[in-house]
Amino acid sequence: MHISLVYAGIAGKGFDSIGQGMDSGWISHGLAILSAVLKREGHQVDLLDLRSLHGWEHFREELLARRPDVCGLTMMSVDFNPVMQAVDVITEVLPDCHIVVGGPHPTLATAEVLPNEKIDHVVIQEGEISFPQLLRDLEAGKERERLVVDEHPDLDSLPYADHDLFLDEWRRWGYEAESPEAPFVPELPPPFVTVIAGRGCIYNCAFCKPGESLIFGNRVRRRSVANVIGELKDLRERYAFNSFMFHDDCLTENPRWVREFCEAYQAEGFTQPFFCQSRADIIVKHEETVAAMAAVGLKGYFIGFESGSDRVLDFIGKGTTRAQNLEAARICRKYGIAIWANYMLGLPTETPDEVRETISMLKEIDPDYYSPAFFTPHPGSRLYDYCVENDLMLIRDHDEYARNPSGPKIKGQDREFLLRALVESQRRTPANALKREARRLWRRYARPDKVVRKARALLGGG
Repeated sequence: MHISLVYAGIAGKGFDSIGQGMDSGWISHGLAILSAVLKREGHQVDLLDLRSLHGWEHFREELLARRPDVCGLTMMSVDFNPVMQAVDVITEVLPDCHIVVGGPHPTLATAEVLPNEKIDHVVIQEGEISFPQLLRDLEAGKERERLVVDEHPDLDSLPYADHDLFLDEWRRWGYEAESPEAPFVPELPPPFVTVIAGRGCIYNCAFCKPGESLIFGNRVRRRSVANVIGELKDLRERYAFNSFMFHDDCLTENPRWVREFCEAYQAEGFTQPFFCQSRADIIVKHEETVAAMAAVGLKGYFIGFESGSDRVLDFIGKGTTRAQNLEAARICRKYGIAIWANYMLGLPTETPDEVRETISMLKEIDPDYYSPAFFTPHPGSRLYDYCVENDLMLIRDHDEYARNPSGPKIKGQDREFLLRALVESQRRTPANALKREARRLWRRYARPDKVVRKARALLGGG
């Protein structure tokens, strides 16, 4: 069968946005792995990435040119509107095309997606087992229920993500990529790629759970180290990547796996720098793992500090403390690991003084990268239910599920105060700014290796 997979992630930057940073320059691993699975079964697969198209008329033209038998669309909560509009266009242009929608939002808000009768099937949870089976049944003329519940696949049994699915489509529309995905920090030079080593999370943060468990199950399923190394070797051969990032929610929850990975990564001759997600409590409790990762190429941690208030951290079920946040930052500095600080302002029950605690914590941490968000209640989370039960919701449209801090997403927040707090949270103290400038100048002009190279060049040229 001819399958067109549709990525509708245009709620942020819209059409013609490919390559413009993380949300517009990275692949969807869900679709990329699904593509590899379908190709292994002999299907013809292509991609319609709305980020690389010019508008809805362009989407219509491509549907008519390709005429797929099946369109498979993935949906995050923030993608609800463009996905539903794409469904309307597909139905209008190709009335005989079979439409299948899956992804996080259909799993967590099935009652919101299933009533759309233009959608032939809704796949919930994952998709690598149920979607190919659905296609086999369609080819055989079998009737299937509209709601399809997937199984959790063994991750080592899946083929590697099909990066070319995205690259080929982007290049079709003139995006001349020097990198398979858009690099985003100086520590990760192009060519840059992303990988996922596992699914699920053992932690219990109220802004994620139980939604994540509903999608992936109640435990972490981690690919074997050999399988991940195999994919990195494949990516090295294909793209000669110079850096990469793990997409996992928390790569470091199993220190034994991490240490085994570090040994294998070094043994295979990899020296490319990488970033991954971790937690403050893990960093503090397992400093030896941090050291091992830094020794083989770790250049940065994404850390969900979230708040500088112990009461708020307890309220959101984070399982960490302000003291652990500060100690984790100190350990990162010790090993030269950049800090990408994720944090939220405007959480339910948060007071202005607790917002100030977050700001003061950030001043002390002095992260390399600030990643703020105004709290957004996402379907499937305990905090979403809390906001609904307490009549706090300000979100009236799915586009507002974007995490960008454009304004409070719940009632009871002082918008002007939060906007001022947002600015202040990213303002470095004069002492920190001075130290950073001194480090920058040292790296640029005074590092011993550079001095030696310059001296040799002068002597050789004299």
